This record gives sequence, structure tokens and C-alpha cells, in this order.
Amino acid sequence: MESRFGFQIVARDGAARRGLLSTPHGEVSTPAFMCVATYGAVRGVAPDELRGLGAQILLANTYHLHERPGDDVVREQGGLAGFTGWRGPWLTDSGGYQVTSLAHRMKLSEEGITFASPLDGKRRLLTPEGAVAIQQALGPDIAMVLDECQPAEPAKSGDSAEPAESAGRRKESSERPRPDSTRMRQAMERTLRWAERCRRAHTRSDQALFGIVQGGVSLELRRESARGTVSIGFEGYAHGGLGLGETREQRGDLIEGANELLPDEAPRYLMGLGKPIDLLDGVARGVDLFDCVVPTRNGRHGLLFTSAGLLNIKNARFARDSGPIDPECDCPACQNHSRAYLRHLMKTGEALGARLASLHNLRFYLSLLEQARAAISSGNFASLHRKIEARVGCRV
Repeated sequence: MESRFGFQIVARDGAARRGLLSTPHGEVSTPAFMCVATYGAVRGVAPDELRGLGAQILLANTYHLHERPGDDVVREQGGLAGFTGWRGPWLTDSGGYQVTSLAHRMKLSEEGITFASPLDGKRRLLTPEGAVAIQQALGPDIAMVLDECQPAEPAKSGDSAEPAESAGRRKESSERPRPDSTRMRQAMERTLRWAERCRRAHTRSDQALFGIVQGGVSLELRRESARGTVSIGFEGYAHGGLGLGETREQRGDLIEGANELLPDEAPRYLMGLGKPIDLLDGVARGVDLFDCVVPTRNGRHGLLFTSAGLLNIKNARFARDSGPIDPECDCPACQNHSRAYLRHLMKTGEALGARLASLHNLRFYLSLLEQARAAISSGNFASLHRKIEARVGCRV
């Protein structure tokens, strides 16, 4: 199949840009939020519901799908589009993030990443070539290179990667261990070598391959990584290893510094971030694609994003509240149910509660970027950015 991948910028407002990403399975208006479907499904939300919320593109995880049901099973069923029923565009992560999230189960070498499977304990080797082969079998529109993700703050042994919503509640940065600059350089240089191997191994003409910029919290390393990744040549570029301990200000400087060296005509993807303000901060610096588990994970715990800020629906004050979660929201939960009912569902452990909360939070995120696209086109993005920061705030 001939490649139908392309990217066109249709409006700008400062560094913020509105674009149109073309893929074999459809077009995506950017900036866009990719709902996380780790195992090929957004937990508790059906494909037709996602379309109704405004979702355009989904993200699945290469490592987890390789573990189960197996990329061969997905390929036999027609790839992710045929297997899952989501016929729109897909992006798959390479499995590199598991260097951090499964640090206690993996061994890193130049050859690749060796994991002790959490399913059966067997050791499996994921190489750059293997990561590409798995993604070619899964059949997403966009595949990612295998990278080594080196967080700003090393994870403790036995801990899984900390979600973005927890990072903001850590101790002050002065109490954190200082990042190891030698280790960050080694990870960045290995990511470049692995990117070259991925580029050589990738053969699907109907699938785009994105490179990943690494370098921890070092602007110098991230700019070096950006130059090296661009010299290899990819259809798009991602910022990896952020949202893992750096400050909001640091993150903005690191993204901006790397973006200066990335091709203007290529899409840019900020991996794994995060809070609503993180998305708008990224848009303000020229990022086009985002993903994060925060909206669904928070929803399952009763934490809901609203136009007035974060709401914990489990609080007793909502027990007799007949109003919607957010009067400004058009999601099914807000249109059909009260805060009191949703609190009741969450408190009793009824599965419908988690579903409705996830629907609401996903709609909040998708609507936020719809507003961002409109604001860029009208030249009012800075005003929207300030309004969301003031009303929703920087905390999750």
C-alpha cells in the first residue's frame, strides 16, 4: 500500500499551530489528544462512544499487546483496526517506556531490553528491530522507535512509573536526587543508535515512523538528540522522558529548545503528558499530539475535570447535588445524570460510575483541544491559555 501520511499546518498563533495530519485510516485535526487504549481498548469505553466524544486517534502499547494477545493474533485479525473495531488512526508506543515503568523487571543492554514477563515470569528480549517488527504486525498508522527513557528522578526499586497526577505532589526539587548527567547522556546516545536501527528495519510504506528526542532535563542533551534524530530522518518527532520529575518551567524550556531544531513541516508529539495545563503549555510551544492516562485513571477514582477545576465526586457535599458534573459540558454523563447519582455509583463500586466518569474526563480533554484549535485559527490562543490556567489551575 502506498503511503498516505502527511502533515499540513493550516493556521498559526505565535508558536502554536493548527494542522491536519493525514493517515491511511483518516485525518486528524491537530493539536489533538490521543485516548490511551493500552490493550487495544480505552478501559470501559466503546469505539462508537469515543467517536461521539470527538476522539480522532487512539494509542496502544506495543509491549503489552505483544505479551497478550500477541502481535500475530492482531495481524491475523486485520491489524488494530480490524481487531478492535476502531477504524480510525492508531499510534503505537514502542515499549521503551517500560524501561522506566518495569525497571524492576528489566535488564538493559546495547542489544535491547530484556524483560521478565509479569504474566509468566519468562524473559523476553525487545530489540529495536523487534519493536519495529511487532508494530508492523499490529498495523498502526504511526509507529515509534524504541528508546531508552531516563527520568529526571530515578524510580525506586520495585516502583512502577509514577503517573503525572502524582508528580505534582512530590517533595520540593531541592530534596530530590540530582539527575545523573552521565546516565542521561548514555541513554540519549543509545536512543539515537536504536533509532538508526529502527529506521533501517522499518519497511511498511503505509506506516509512518516517528523518532524520539531524549536527554533528561539537560537542554544541551535534548538539542543534541534533536539534531541527531533529524539527521536520521523520520515522518514525525516526539519528546520523550518528560513528566517524570522536572518542573513545569524546565519542561517548557526543554520542549522549546528541541523544537527549534525539529523540522517545522513535521508533526511533534509530547509523550505521556498529563494535566490539562500541560497540554496547553505544549501547544503554546508548537506541539501537535498528546496522550495520557490521566483522564481515565482519575475518572475511575472519582476525580473529575471541570471548567471550574478538579472535583472529587466522592465528597459528601455531592450526596444530594442534583446538578450536572459540569454545566458547560456536553458529555453523556453531564447531559443525563446528576452529581448525586454519579457519587452514589462511585461509592457503591458500580461499574457504570467509572464509565461515566471516564466519558466525562475524556470529553473534557478532547473539548479542550477543540477549543485550542479554534483559538489558534482566530488568533486567541494566548487568551485561552490564560483562562484555562486561571480557572482549571495547574494542579490535578
